[in-house]
Amino acid sequence: MTTTPQTTAPAPAHAVLRVPPAAPAAAAAYFRASLAFHADVADVAAALAAGGDPGFVVVDSRSTDAWNQGHVPGAVHLPTAQIPAQAERLLDRSVPVVTYCWGPGCNGAARAALALAELGYQVKEMLGGFEYWAREGFAYATWEGTRRPDPDPLTTPVDGECGC
Repeated sequence: MTTTPQTTAPAPAHAVLRVPPAAPAAAAAYFRASLAFHADVADVAAALAAGGDPGFVVVDSRSTDAWNQGHVPGAVHLPTAQIPAQAERLLDRSVPVVTYCWGPGCNGAARAALALAELGYQVKEMLGGFEYWAREGFAYATWEGTRRPDPDPLTTPVDGECGC
């Protein structure tokens, strides 16, 4: 009896490579698409801090109580449930929108982005939401005035530059 030599490598014992990485072209397409749908908190903050027109508007899709706890300065308050009735009045379809909600454990910004896209708006979701805005030490507005928390060293480099 003749046996055929095994030509494939055994499956890795760990989960990381159990499913092999995508081909480079497929990975590039995926990550390019991801960047078309998402904006980083630090990038949004830098664009807003640069002064002038950043080329987009920020939309806070949370409730009024959440908005009052704190929100990105200059953001438009438009809770998701009110988007169909209020978006046309508050937003210009020719200006891209960046939505946010509480944080990475909340998909409210994605629901708001979907509602806006279905109405014909160009939209991105701000990854990390309000949680990471505050954790990274960016100033936020409340009904009592502006606050600027200390950056969380687990989310922000000491010098403020991650180099990415």
